[in-house]
Amino acid sequence: MSRLAIFDCDGTLVDSQANICRAMTDCFVAAKLEPPSPEATRRVVGLNLVEAMRVLHPDAGRDFHVNLADLYRQAFGRLRQQGLVEDPLFEGAAELVRALDADGWLLGVATGKSDRGLLHCLEQHGLRSHFITLQTADRHPSKPHPSMIEAAIADAGAERVATMMIGDTSFDMMMAKAAGVTAVGVAWGYHADEELAAAGADFIARHPSDIVAFTRTEGFA
Repeated sequence: MSRLAIFDCDGTLVDSQANICRAMTDCFVAAKLEPPSPEATRRVVGLNLVEAMRVLHPDAGRDFHVNLADLYRQAFGRLRQQGLVEDPLFEGAAELVRALDADGWLLGVATGKSDRGLLHCLEQHGLRSHFITLQTADRHPSKPHPSMIEAAIADAGAERVATMMIGDTSFDMMMAKAAGVTAVGVAWGYHADEELAAAGADFIARHPSDIVAFTRTEGFA
């Protein structure tokens, strides 16, 4: 039976909050709005951009949210052109990817990033070759809808019982539960442990190495 580990990206593999908060501030300023606090921005990481804007500015309509999302993309693009975008890997994240790959897991990503942003991130860190399925906000409804997990399972030819979703937000945990797969939360990301547990996490890792140990002791091996 094929085993599939699906990773979130922002807050799970890479610490991208500085980039995201700066671009969010710039886009709100461009729209002549009071920028959200860094904490409020971190709360929506993982959602697709239009849904994130709806949460951050709920009094506006969809057209305004779509416009804000476009302004965010433009702001992020400017930061990238200026060489100001950094997505540092969390300590142990690359080792986790390589260890699961070596253990025979098929690997995928389910992220609120765009195709372009995800590919840039994975290639920057030399991890692209480890992943057989990449699911992004460009082709799917926002988390916690299970569409990205379902597509990843289909791509990999895996079964739900042998699939786990690894992420740092309650959106990831709810998506995993909606898709009927194991939900693995990480304690180093953007949502608190209590939120991950409340959203259905089956296991919460304190360090990436904890996930390797979990997979070897919980019937996945």
